[in-house]
Amino acid sequence: MLVINDAITIQDWELSESFVRASGPGGQNVNKVATAVELRFEAERSPALTPAVKARLKRLAGRRWTNDGALILQCDETRSQARNREIARARLVELIRKALAAPKRRVATRPTLGSKKRRLKAKKERGAVKALRGRIQSDD
Repeated sequence: MLVINDAITIQDWELSESFVRASGPGGQNVNKVATAVELRFEAERSPALTPAVKARLKRLAGRRWTNDGALILQCDETRSQARNREIARARLVELIRKALAAPKRRVATRPTLGSKKRRLKAKKERGAVKALRGRIQSDD
């Protein structure tokens, strides 16, 4: 069981872990021991998350979201399998917490009269500078 906050806990049946051989440092040990973890969270079927949270989680997950609605996180940072499991679970918790926070709705505002006047004044000045850049005509 994975605790996200006071109201949300992820049950064990929603999570599955598989271990694969990691790349990177580790010498001969890296070829023998499967230390990298692949954590799979069945997000679409999870009863703990609301549809809005699932939609935000899907957007945050990006490529890590599969077609069947699962979220896959991979971790091969350390040589320790247990530490990689902890890191992957911590990443999942952090991702779900980010998805729980609803984004603030932007309130459309009109530009002030002063800002409109400043913009038009700057455009006129810029146009005047460009108008002076023309070819010089001689008075012959």
